[in-house]
Amino acid sequence: MPELPEVETVRRRIAPLVEGATIASAEIVDPRLTRPVSPSLVADALVGERIAAVERRGKYLLWRLESGRTLVVHLRMTGSLLHFPAGDLPADAHRRATLALDTGAAVGYRDVRRFGTWELLDDGHLRPYLASRLGPEPLAPSFTSARLARIVAGRRAPIKAVLLDQRRIAGIGNIYADEALWRARLHGDRPGERLRPVEVRRVLAEARAVMGAALLEGGTSFDALYVNVNGRSGYFDRSLHAYGREGEACDRCGTPIRRVEFMNRSSFFCPRCQPVPRARRLVARP
Repeated sequence: MPELPEVETVRRRIAPLVEGATIASAEIVDPRLTRPVSPSLVADALVGERIAAVERRGKYLLWRLESGRTLVVHLRMTGSLLHFPAGDLPADAHRRATLALDTGAAVGYRDVRRFGTWELLDDGHLRPYLASRLGPEPLAPSFTSARLARIVAGRRAPIKAVLLDQRRIAGIGNIYADEALWRARLHGDRPGERLRPVEVRRVLAEARAVMGAALLEGGTSFDALYVNVNGRSGYFDRSLHAYGREGEACDRCGTPIRRVEFMNRSSFFCPRCQPVPRARRLVARP
C-alpha cells in the first residue's frame, strides 16, 4: 500500500499539473470506487469544478475544489494517478476513472486490485471524516517526541502496532515502520509503555529520517504496484535495510534478517540488533 512518502510524492508531482485547471469531463467506470454513491453522480458533480489545490492528509489525497467540496482519494494497495499532457490515454483494462481537463490534459486512475476509493465531501463532512480516521502528521514540526511519548504512555500494544494505527499517527505503514524500528534498534513487539524516553526520541527521529529519504527517491515500489504520475516507479526499495530482506545479511551486523507474522502482515527485523522482548520470545515465529 502506498504510504506517506508515496502519496506525498504523487501529490508533489500532480499538484502543479492540475491546480488551476477545470474538470471538463469525468468518467468513473467502476462502481466500487465511489460506493455506496453512484459513480455517475460523482462524475457529474465533478464536471465544471476548478481544482484549487491538491493536498495530502495521512495516506489520503485531498483535491480541493473551488466550490468548497473536496475529492478525497485513497490509493489503497494498487491505486495510481497517471497524467497525460495531451489527453491521449492508452487502452488500460485497469483504468477505473478519467478526468479530462480544460487544459487538454487528462488524469487516469488505475487500480489493479480495486481497493481504492473516491469520495466527494463538503467541508462540513470532510472535517469529521478525517478527524475520526487520522492522528497527527509525523513529519509536522508540531509532532514532537513529547507528543509521541503521550501516545505510547500506558499502552501495552507493540510499538509497531502503535506506529501502524492511523488514528494515532497518520501515514506510516508496514514498510516504514519496519525500517524505522531497524534504524532505532527496537523490536516491533516492544510494548509502547516500556519504551524509555531516549527510545521514543529515537523512533520518531528514525521514522522521519527514513520517510524523508524515501521522499527523495520517489517512494518505494514493489512489482510496479506503485508508480508516480508519469508511470515511473520509486527507487527507495534499493535502500531498504529490513523490509522484504528475509534471509539476507543485516547491513549493520551481518545476522540474517528474519520475517515473522504481525497483524496479518509480514514483519522484518534483525534478531541481533533488534532482540525480541523477553516476555514474547516464545511466541515469535521463524
